[in-house]
Amino acid sequence: MSIRQDLRYTPVKNLGTYLFMLLLVLTPITKQALGQHQDQNREFEPTVQSLQNHEVPEWFEDAKLGIFIHWGLYSVPAWAPLTGELGTMDMDVWFKNNPYAEWYLNSLRIDGSPTQKHHYEHYGKDFNYYDFSTDFNSELKKWDPAEMASLFKEVNARYVVLTSKHHDGYLLWPSNILNPYLPFNQRHTERDVVGELTEAVRDQGLRMGLYYSGGIDWSFKPVVIDGMKMFGISTPESDQYADYVDAHWRELIDKYQPAILWNDINYPDEGEALEIFADYYNEYPDGVINNRWGQDIHDFTTPEYAQYDQITPEKWESTRGIDFSFGYNRNSTPEQMPSVDELVDMFVDIVSKNGNLLLNVGPKADGTIPELQVERLRGLGEWLDVNGEAIFGTRPWVQAQGETAGGNRIRFTQKGNALYATLLDEPAGNEVVIQSLVVEENAEIQLLGHSETVDWEQQDNDLRISLPGNIDTGQPAHSIKITPQAYRLMKSE
Repeated sequence: MSIRQDLRYTPVKNLGTYLFMLLLVLTPITKQALGQHQDQNREFEPTVQSLQNHEVPEWFEDAKLGIFIHWGLYSVPAWAPLTGELGTMDMDVWFKNNPYAEWYLNSLRIDGSPTQKHHYEHYGKDFNYYDFSTDFNSELKKWDPAEMASLFKEVNARYVVLTSKHHDGYLLWPSNILNPYLPFNQRHTERDVVGELTEAVRDQGLRMGLYYSGGIDWSFKPVVIDGMKMFGISTPESDQYADYVDAHWRELIDKYQPAILWNDINYPDEGEALEIFADYYNEYPDGVINNRWGQDIHDFTTPEYAQYDQITPEKWESTRGIDFSFGYNRNSTPEQMPSVDELVDMFVDIVSKNGNLLLNVGPKADGTIPELQVERLRGLGEWLDVNGEAIFGTRPWVQAQGETAGGNRIRFTQKGNALYATLLDEPAGNEVVIQSLVVEENAEIQLLGHSETVDWEQQDNDLRISLPGNIDTGQPAHSIKITPQAYRLMKSE
């Protein structure tokens, strides 16, 4: 039985659809759809040399914390095995035991996989994945976008990135660009999820970005990815698909003006990525583009479930789920999640090395975010309520990390004339000695969350600081502000 038959795909064979696709090939969505400047006012051209002149905007440098949202048909079964974080096992084994719930369709198609067994037991062998659209649209009627956006504001996020289309090809907005391989009622959500959330997020004063799976679409190319070899040939390479994704990106930009173009897993070779970049930058110079297009152009890199171990001059964004998955996995327990303490430590480390954290939430089908995820978000947000000054708007210092004489880990950031030293471990007493740190004679030192300055003493190359007596020992980390900032970090002999 062919893959397509096994998946029970039913290509839509009607004259209207194919006439539309023919029209799309012959007359692609015009660049005027972006409202671009006239040619004589264009700063960027669709060449690598020109596009490399785009500078990362200050807002993205300052933002530090974004919320990723993986939400789609996979949120209905919401199931994956708990096999560990990405990178903890051989990838040729990982796909069969994939902990990413958003990969449900691919995992279902791998014979003998835990997901296939679960699906057959709960839904039957003949249940088509895309039939989850009925339940998904029904549950979506309960969703309150304002409530979701309010939570993101509450936890001090500065931007949001929503999956507009994941690898299954199902859209979270009512596109005018038709998919010829999916039935009309299984192509996209009935609600304009992208539009409604974009409005709600902006009403909270946050930036809105959009994710789009450009390199994989299982409705166009239903290849079973059971190892890295198949992963490498998973991108549909037809002109039809290239025109389709080009038109989608132009439509998303035109309708929603995203602040971030977050593409995933490459892009069709026949696509017009550079043309889209140039039009986007010309219309929205403060926009940013990630590095997953297969192009030599990007504003930031995106390590996944990973982070760099030193200061990186090029802007980067670490992305991960709160648990082992991006999509909601009903199996997850606290054991699969970092504690608030661990999450804060991770975040501070990322920021100290010139990164942002794009922390993912996986809503249930009805748009509610699972309580265990909310607990982590609120814990991080409460810490930022006190210590956000040491995070937002900062830049890396001359060195990202240090240590106290007692072995307390430190991460450094700087902003204006201030240096921030964040203690990742609980101080053993009311004094800390930061090794190899020299400050000005007139320096003022303050523990964030306390209005008064504290006493300090320079002891050769080390800085001894007396902490306030009422320090909150329940905090995941403590940030110390030094003004003016220390002028050098010396190596102890």
